[in-house]
Amino acid sequence: MVELQNILFDEQAIREKVQELSRRISLDYRGKELVAVCILKGATVFFADLVRCLTIPVTIDFIQAASYGNETASSGQVSITKDLDIDIRGKHVLLVDTIIDTGETLNHLFNILSERGPAGMNAVALLDKKCRRTKHVPMSYLGVEIPDLFVVGYGLDFAEEFRNLPYIAVVKQ
Repeated sequence: MVELQNILFDEQAIREKVQELSRRISLDYRGKELVAVCILKGATVFFADLVRCLTIPVTIDFIQAASYGNETASSGQVSITKDLDIDIRGKHVLLVDTIIDTGETLNHLFNILSERGPAGMNAVALLDKKCRRTKHVPMSYLGVEIPDLFVVGYGLDFAEEFRNLPYIAVVKQ
């Protein structure tokens, strides 16, 4: 049985950070054709909140990439189980994920999607586990850096559970 240790970020702290990130993105992409891509499943809650706060036109799409399975650490093997539905050629692409850990998933997505001719690519993550980074990914939008803790809630899961929590909590190890 998985137990939660403590709440790392409550609803208010998350809301404030999402609004801050969306303001920056709206300013940077004003006048550009932006496609926000939600990395399923973990980013769904963050993605919904983020795109609703944007003050610019945005097209949305979804891609599913996985590297965790039922473990608390990335396997390093990234698999794509759902690809984009729209053509991103000539458009500015913003990959949206709730957390960047090793960077393997985002690096893999950058490599695949850059071959499709976007005008530009960037990424946003609410949480940054920089201490575990093994791949460099260009990220202009990072919320908060966190230590090497396994967190759940606000879309993040452990074995598909806890995604529905309105806060981000630390899993007791």
